[in-house]
Amino acid sequence: MSIRSVSQPAAARHFPLASVLWPEQAGEISGVARGVVLVALGTALMTLSAKVNLPLPYVPMTLQTLVVLMIGAAYGWRLGCATMFAYLAEGAIGMPVFAGPVGGLAPLLGPTAGYLFGFIPAALVTGWLSERGWDRSVIWLFAAMAAGHLVILAAGFGWLAFGIGLGVEKAWLVGIVPFVAASLVKNALGAALVPAARRVADRRG
Repeated sequence: MSIRSVSQPAAARHFPLASVLWPEQAGEISGVARGVVLVALGTALMTLSAKVNLPLPYVPMTLQTLVVLMIGAAYGWRLGCATMFAYLAEGAIGMPVFAGPVGGLAPLLGPTAGYLFGFIPAALVTGWLSERGWDRSVIWLFAAMAAGHLVILAAGFGWLAFGIGLGVEKAWLVGIVPFVAASLVKNALGAALVPAARRVADRRG
């Protein structure tokens, strides 16, 4: 056994969990229909996770980051990003998909904007790593999801500090500090659930 095989996950691309559970069929129409259904399911989960929230002064604490990263890991980066785009588009046209009862552009321009737009690159990073085998290991998927969490928090922090002018110190106190412990817990939960589902799906296959 080589050192390379021990020190890092498999480099070969493999199918995301969603493709194992629901394999892509030949034909453009069936592929589009599958994508539409999975995106709709993903945006519905995002909406539900937004409604489970703890109100805080600027940005509520929700389950959304967990769902974003699990979607990225399970869907892969392309479909994961498409799902996040669709979710933000639903909110932009007024559907009440964000935390609280509101939709429209206000959440996409207010204090939560950085976090919301950070969902897209977070799904990309986690999905890209997942497609390279990181979703088979709790440790490696924890690292992949941690990278996704860092992207979201960095985007949120940057917007709070400079986009709406809170400044670095206050943005750190209200936009990062309250979310660190919860992010670690959600990271661990997602990193345990996805590989477990992957093992079950692989055995069924």
